[in-house]
Amino acid sequence: MNEDTIFEKILKGEIPAHKVYENEYTFAFLDIAPINKGHTLVIPKLPTRNILSVDQKTFGHVMETVRFLAPKIKEATGADGINIGINNEPAAGQVVFHLHVHIMPRFIGDGKKLWPGKEYLAGEADIVLNSIKKLL
Repeated sequence: MNEDTIFEKILKGEIPAHKVYENEYTFAFLDIAPINKGHTLVIPKLPTRNILSVDQKTFGHVMETVRFLAPKIKEATGADGINIGINNEPAAGQVVFHLHVHIMPRFIGDGKKLWPGKEYLAGEADIVLNSIKKLL
């Protein structure tokens, strides 16, 4: 990465953050614009753009931190559930180009919705499936 992202500046201590957790490989902090209280971001200390470019080992460290923190955040906030999310590239909502995983506490009646699903057109699922399988 050529230019420091806001997350890299947080890691360097140039920008303050509400640190939730840190280990040798990852850093977790409260989102500054949370969807609900306790919304936490987990980032690797090694800069990488997103899931499309992260190496397996780094991604494993990030997801282990997510797995460790999610139940603790749920309990601490009294949440009814947890969403885990990763936005990859602008079309998917990625704004900061440093891999980050959202741990989002959810509450019954919080008014937040999931994206709507839609059906495949006739034969479309098979075409997409075959395209994916060719790359495996």
